[in-house]
Amino acid sequence: MEQFVDRTEEVERLTSCYESDRAEFVVIYGRRRLGKSELVRQSIVDRDDAVYYQAIESTAQNQLEQFVDVVTDTYPELRDVRRDWEPLLGALGDRDAVVVIDEFPFLLQEDDSVPSRVQRVWDTRIQETSATLVLVGSAISVMEDEVLSGGSPLYGRRTATIDLGPLSAADVREFAPSYDDETSITTWAIYGGTPYYLQTIDPDRSLAENVDRSILSERGLLYSEPEFLLRTELRDPNTYFSILRALAHGRRTPNEIAEMAGVDSGSLSSYLQKLRRLRLVERHIPVTESARSSKRGRYRIAAPLFRFWFRFVYGNQDQLRLLDRDAFETIVEPELADYVSPLFERLCQRATPKLLDRQFHDIGQWWFREHELDVVGLTSAGLVAGECKFTSAPVSEGVLADLERTADEVRWSTGPADGSTHYVLFSRSGYTDDCKRSADRREDVSLFDCGDVLEAL
Repeated sequence: MEQFVDRTEEVERLTSCYESDRAEFVVIYGRRRLGKSELVRQSIVDRDDAVYYQAIESTAQNQLEQFVDVVTDTYPELRDVRRDWEPLLGALGDRDAVVVIDEFPFLLQEDDSVPSRVQRVWDTRIQETSATLVLVGSAISVMEDEVLSGGSPLYGRRTATIDLGPLSAADVREFAPSYDDETSITTWAIYGGTPYYLQTIDPDRSLAENVDRSILSERGLLYSEPEFLLRTELRDPNTYFSILRALAHGRRTPNEIAEMAGVDSGSLSSYLQKLRRLRLVERHIPVTESARSSKRGRYRIAAPLFRFWFRFVYGNQDQLRLLDRDAFETIVEPELADYVSPLFERLCQRATPKLLDRQFHDIGQWWFREHELDVVGLTSAGLVAGECKFTSAPVSEGVLADLERTADEVRWSTGPADGSTHYVLFSRSGYTDDCKRSADRREDVSLFDCGDVLEAL
């Protein structure tokens, strides 16, 4: 069984639906490998009224026959019910059952009438019971179009939605409890918060050994994982590979991405839109601007393992094969701090509201011309400006002085009249004595380390 970490809120939410006095229709979706199946299995593990069916890629008739087998294991008296979705689901509704259909999109591949049939039996029978119907899917676009969107027959029926996200960086410690704070952050920057990936970690081995064995070795479980998932989701993945490689090597603007990927800039947006819909790529803008009107958007890979794979594995397979167990030390380690740094910035942004214990309107990055800040938070009390350093050297007072100068360039139209700013520094390797003394003398400066960030997350 998978190691089950930090899904307490989701399990409690599902349990409340199961125990509700009314009919509940729950939709669970999200990227592959995030543990959706394990979540629903854990939520029904002690129930004797639950039917769990995991659809497979097969014919419509075979899928239905397998569903019947699962149903009659729990409710043998339904063996004589007509073998069709509507009478079976209706009979389960009459018994106030919990019915989970996992990988629902596989059913739609073979029979696109399934949503209409589920809608009909929900409207005519199930909604008057206290049964629970749970539909689970990893094909995000299918779940959005065929279950959640206004054009779907099922639109307006759901009573709860769980858009399952990755685990937090702090949860890495559950999989590798012996790793120190810095190593935990680096581990998250490589594996991300995907339980399936984190479970490949042997807690008794170093991070370098784990990465060599699971990602860089052609025998590793994750060696071909991004390629496999992309080929599953995309019909012609080669162009997408080139775009992801450009992003993984630090190209951020459409022009930079198109140039390195060798893609016509006019067609790039359609590729990026598809990758965004798969939640592999995200667009971000300066935090002081509107998402709808800003023309200064940048792109980045959202899933850390994909970013790592396209930076160090894709295109390097021959070299990795020759280096074998020396691959991490030779290829990854010299660039590791540079690789982790932008991901460390994202963690610092997420941690800042809790670390400063104040209400934020928004938080993120900011840039304008040659000026850039790793962390900018907009609050009713003023601006929060921060710099993140994932380097081997301690942060000096000069970094604080540079931060203050850059923060003066930020224009925030809705900020307070006095323009008060609080400065935050995040460091992997601590601070020099002069920097500590400055922070001690001032109430508008805060210093944080890796441990502080993980605790806040």
